[in-house]
Amino acid sequence: MDDHDAVERLLLTSSHWGPGLLDLSGGRLVSVRPHPGDLEPSRINENIPEGLHGSARVRQPAVRQSYLRHGPRGSTAERGAEPFVEVTWETALDLVSRELNRVRSQHGNEAIFAGSYGWASAGRFHHAQSQLKRFLNAAGGFVRSEGNYSYNAALVLMPHILGNFRDHVRQATRWSTVAREGRLVVMFGGIPLRNAQVSGGGVGRHRLRDELTACAEAGVEFVNLSPLRSDAADTLNAEWLPPRPGSDTAVMMGLAHTLLTEGLYDAAFLSRYTVGFDTLCAYLRGDVDGVEKDAHWAAEQSGLAAERLQRLARQMASGRTLICTAVGLQRADHGEQPLWMTVALAAMLGQIGLAGGGFGIGYGGDASIGTMDRPFGWPSFPQGTNPVEVFVPVAMISEMLLHPGEAYDYDGRRLVFPDIRMVWWAGGNPFHHHQDLNRLRQAFQRPETVVVNEISWTATARHADIVLPVAAPQERTDFGAGTQDSALIPMPKAVDPPGAARIEFEIFADLERRLLHGTPFSRGMTAEEWQLEMWAAMKQRAAAEDIDLPEWHDFLTGDIIHLEDPAPETVFLSAFREDPDANPLDTPSGKIELASEAIAAFGYDDCPGHPAWLPPRDWGTRAANAYPLHLLSGQPETRLHSQYDNGAFSVSRKVQGREPILISPADATARGIAGGDVVMVLNARGRCLAGAVVTEDIRQGTVFLWTGAWYDPDLSDPHHLDRHGNPNVLTHDLRTSRLSQGPAAQSSFVEVRKHEGPLPEVEAFSPWLLRIET
Repeated sequence: MDDHDAVERLLLTSSHWGPGLLDLSGGRLVSVRPHPGDLEPSRINENIPEGLHGSARVRQPAVRQSYLRHGPRGSTAERGAEPFVEVTWETALDLVSRELNRVRSQHGNEAIFAGSYGWASAGRFHHAQSQLKRFLNAAGGFVRSEGNYSYNAALVLMPHILGNFRDHVRQATRWSTVAREGRLVVMFGGIPLRNAQVSGGGVGRHRLRDELTACAEAGVEFVNLSPLRSDAADTLNAEWLPPRPGSDTAVMMGLAHTLLTEGLYDAAFLSRYTVGFDTLCAYLRGDVDGVEKDAHWAAEQSGLAAERLQRLARQMASGRTLICTAVGLQRADHGEQPLWMTVALAAMLGQIGLAGGGFGIGYGGDASIGTMDRPFGWPSFPQGTNPVEVFVPVAMISEMLLHPGEAYDYDGRRLVFPDIRMVWWAGGNPFHHHQDLNRLRQAFQRPETVVVNEISWTATARHADIVLPVAAPQERTDFGAGTQDSALIPMPKAVDPPGAARIEFEIFADLERRLLHGTPFSRGMTAEEWQLEMWAAMKQRAAAEDIDLPEWHDFLTGDIIHLEDPAPETVFLSAFREDPDANPLDTPSGKIELASEAIAAFGYDDCPGHPAWLPPRDWGTRAANAYPLHLLSGQPETRLHSQYDNGAFSVSRKVQGREPILISPADATARGIAGGDVVMVLNARGRCLAGAVVTEDIRQGTVFLWTGAWYDPDLSDPHHLDRHGNPNVLTHDLRTSRLSQGPAAQSSFVEVRKHEGPLPEVEAFSPWLLRIET
């Protein structure tokens, strides 16, 4: 079968990690093949068949045993520690309706939390959070979450100093201009291609590796400042300078100090395009705290050679240099500071707005950043208006549930946690994303009712009271279109949902008939009618750009449609550089703010009004002495977050069934650990089992444990040992600062020991059910 025949005869699907062709047999999905138009397809597609048909699939509505018997206030058993009873849809929806009505009438809609953070699945109509939030908005609203786990510090900080960060991501300098004009790329945190498999909403073709390689072939040099060598692709031949984790701000300051004292900074650029440089200068010179932030000081913080930092600063000033900062750097104590200092360092070089120069935050965090944009905005399922104004920063969910009524700081405001009685989660897994999972388990005991819509028996489903089984993307009809990609991908239904699983639109339409007056959620329309309306809107927007799209049913039976990139030569902030008066930034001054009067006025000691060196909380403490290895965690190659961790590709990379942990030869030898050993990773917050991978690619004193292993606590163990290797049993639940309250998972310390004795069985993929017919 040639490529054309493959597309003709096999159904298409779309995921955040790209398109695929579905092999079906006997009504089951057997495999997902790469699309021939994607020259570097993601192997994450190999996880889908097991995700649909495996033992972890939720097939029937299910209710926690004691909740079913005693109701929301009569159950004393611990969530996550008892099995579920399968029930009929009639019983499940009666329970949900009754509880939603009770909470609304007794406590108001401010007692319902439906933050539902998570990527869910691709598809413009069957977007889990939009379905849930539209329904709850029609029912009077809910408490929402604000921000995200990926780059929350940037979302809050950047509007004060540069503008809207989401716009910056879309406007990132294209790699084609770097290949043509650039000379040097300095990567803080690297540009990890494993992350660039995915793009929010989907990606038609993976381009980043080829575009980076083209830069290297054009003579652009790369420097990888990351504790992990593999954060830069081998084809880049990048120089590896592995700093101590958490020291990036200090390194940037050492570079900036060299530019300052050697007269290598662009005074004219700073004068015209920025405010606050005098404040930054005084801080770098030590006028503020008596500490000069020179290269020798930076070397003490980072473990890098002072002389190499000085040479790097001179090299950066001598030619067109692009500074890249990975979004993961901000997920650490004081994570705002490396972002602010990135902007400051680039401003001192004076190349912002020039092709091949300036800076970018987030390269590699998404397949489309710096490679592609869409020609117009896609239609989406409308969420409606939320009458409830209360929100909580996304990384403060445990805090909210454990401390209702307490006040906290956030971006210059003093807010109060709501008193949440009901939690409803759809399209996400907080027992993957959130920090300090043992604390999150405690927090999840407090609500009176937890409802979860799920495909699989994840840890979040196991900590629910009511679990509603939902259809997977291949079990429903939709279309894929990434938020920054130009491909439109048909997603026709390929197989039926198993058991009693349903599409979420039909679930909420049923609840609408039970709970609401009229049809504010469904508008009296079917799912197909909604999709026809959305596609008609898509055709209308395309026509305004002189693009002719096929009719809906023709589209569903066809191949991917690739639209043109509207701005393939984008250079970030080029219009601002060309005329800052005509194109001011959306900041108080209209310029780049190297010092912010607004932030200074907040009076936060953990985020002052200029870039500052604030070492990680545990540096030099007793905790760091007891747990001497710095733990980093990040997105693996084998899955997106925790999605389909039970799939074939994800399972194939585990070590004796546990998530791999990277450890240096010196650290492994000192602990009697060999590659392939199962090890215990521990600190005062928790402990987990993982599989040792001994490698020269990790900095000594640092270990790297991939995120996304399904949380599998042994509740009979006094430490609630996670048998599977989830790093968030070890991460702290403190935030970056009072400014953004972002997650700071990358500032945790652990010890690693070789596991002794029998290995406990991993139970993460086994449903915990009492299969009682009802």
